[in-house]
Amino acid sequence: MAYYKFDEDDLFLNTVQTYPQTKFYIQSGTVYINNFPHVAGENTTNDIGVPKGFISLYEYNIDRPSNSLIRPFLIKDGMKNAFKTTNTGSYAVLPLSSRVFSSYNMSASITRFISVPHATLFPDPTQKKLVALENTFNHYSYLSPHYQYSSPLGDKTKQVINFIDIPSIFYGSEIKKGSVSLKFYVTGTLIGELQDFRSNGDLVQVGPYGSTGSGSVAGSILYNEGIISLTGSWSLDSNQIRYDALDDSRWKYFGFGTNNATNIANAGKTTLSASYSIEFSGSNQFQTMTMLAHAKYNDLNHSTNPTFIKKTDKLSVSTGSYQYIEQAKEIKNIVSSSFIDKSPVFEKTTYLSKIGIYDENHNLIGIAKMATPVRKTEADQYTFKLKLDI
Repeated sequence: MAYYKFDEDDLFLNTVQTYPQTKFYIQSGTVYINNFPHVAGENTTNDIGVPKGFISLYEYNIDRPSNSLIRPFLIKDGMKNAFKTTNTGSYAVLPLSSRVFSSYNMSASITRFISVPHATLFPDPTQKKLVALENTFNHYSYLSPHYQYSSPLGDKTKQVINFIDIPSIFYGSEIKKGSVSLKFYVTGTLIGELQDFRSNGDLVQVGPYGSTGSGSVAGSILYNEGIISLTGSWSLDSNQIRYDALDDSRWKYFGFGTNNATNIANAGKTTLSASYSIEFSGSNQFQTMTMLAHAKYNDLNHSTNPTFIKKTDKLSVSTGSYQYIEQAKEIKNIVSSSFIDKSPVFEKTTYLSKIGIYDENHNLIGIAKMATPVRKTEADQYTFKLKLDI
């Protein structure tokens, strides 16, 4: 087998920027990701093995029965390694060399939480996450004054803030500026739409045209952290619906019942007419390696495939007291001819169907396969372009 080393001009490293699009649709406390329906399996209510409205991080245990699930495990030894969820007391009584199990599947989805004003010096328990984001909000204030934690535009500790938390698996390194759209529906009719069309984090109400609050900023988005904060409290629709209380539809109720414990029952019973849509593009970078593999003139024109040699009825050998020599074998001529009574001129011909990639120790680490084998003669020269995500 012939090995060929890549030259420095045959290897290229590139950074590819991608903008994956994601859409969430929420109705009656149920989340749909990218309009994909919930499919019941034979063994589970959701065939991907995670709760409805969640994405499976590793896609393990697809429609598996509960008694044959894939589980991660460790061996208890002197290093006392264990999973974070392992109970200390139960771990202590396990004998050495015992298996310590954890569980799959791991999943992720959007969640909603509310921050309410407080009347004392001490923050309300619901404001723990808001207080943790104070420096982050102030950091983004160079984009827009609406980010400021406390300013003439408002004090966030004295506002009811509706937070939508988006895990990074849905957007990568950050949410793409200018790509966010939030839509609020009642009985299938659009009553409000927010967009960050200024690409500065301001979620501005852009529709329906002429609606109450059009042109107003109803919230902000933390692009790197994947958090949407909504403070708009004006009425979008006069038909009252029971959210946290019986009230008009407002941006502070957007996404009500989205994977949060508060009033999740009401989300399915009293807000059937309300639904919500969140759309955005992520921003992600990954490295790719481009490799140029060359098949040069007069190279790669011999094959170890048995069909490369012309078949004979008997093996021609010469033997002696100290030797055993097989006679030269004839290579099969596969050159086609337009005439049946004349043999075409012989030309060594092979067909390239695979390219193996090896490390410095000649270990096979990858195979590139052709969709159709490439005909190679001694007069031909080819360069194959291989691309690998790293």
